[in-house]
Amino acid sequence: MPKRLIALLIFLVVISISGLMAKQGVLFCILTLFMVLAIIGKQKAGLIMLRVYTGLQLVVVSILPLALYDPDNMVASGPSSFAIGSFKTQLPDWLVFAMLILLAMVQIWIAFNRKVGQYFNREFNLNIMR
Repeated sequence: MPKRLIALLIFLVVISISGLMAKQGVLFCILTLFMVLAIIGKQKAGLIMLRVYTGLQLVVVSILPLALYDPDNMVASGPSSFAIGSFKTQLPDWLVFAMLILLAMVQIWIAFNRKVGQYFNREFNLNIMR
């Protein structure tokens, strides 16, 4: 298994488990874990799901700044505050959106990499439970 793919799968598992623990998008997190299992099993359906997943993620993250920008409903144009455990910081919105878009682009690069594509079986099989 390519090292890049292992890193992406670890990232997806951590994000899914944290979503399950926070009870945010439980069905989506469970489906992501099934996708990870299909990828580990070298299923061609796993590769297709990974590529669709990362592509849709890039589209959604790219449209997010436009969807959230509403000049009539803007309370403050200051930085957003984030708290992760005891770590608290304030970051400008443009920096947060830039990091999300960059992260999505890295995931696209990994999903469409030639080594990742060669890892999966050649036969076209959409059965993820095989």
